[in-house]
Amino acid sequence: MTHSPSPEDDSKLTMQGIHVDLTPALQANIRSKFSTLLLYDERIVRINVTLNKDQKIGHEHHFIASAQIQVSGPDVIAHASDKDAYVALGQLFDKLDHLLDRRHDKRKDKRNHPHGIDLPADLPKVDSPSGAL
Repeated sequence: MTHSPSPEDDSKLTMQGIHVDLTPALQANIRSKFSTLLLYDERIVRINVTLNKDQKIGHEHHFIASAQIQVSGPDVIAHASDKDAYVALGQLFDKLDHLLDRRHDKRKDKRNHPHGIDLPADLPKVDSPSGAL
């Protein structure tokens, strides 16, 4: 099933470039990759993606991609860096995909395998009324 970006997805996805202009190609790449993360969980409120061009290391640029997924409960945050902006965004997507998958598995495991509560004190016995089974 292919997911076409909807206006709701655009309002949940924010992009920011620091020391780098987000070209239409970069914006389309971010939008196509990160809008699929919105399918994971309906509780995702917003995804903030930031691409930062760090100062030159030698003769090459260094890009740092970071994202924060605002979701009910603790936010999911990841960072990735590379010499190529597209590679950094791809690595960031893979990290977020893994973190959301792990978060989903934990929630599913907790739901499907509830644990009993151990009380440190002994519970008092209740006498059954006479004539009751």
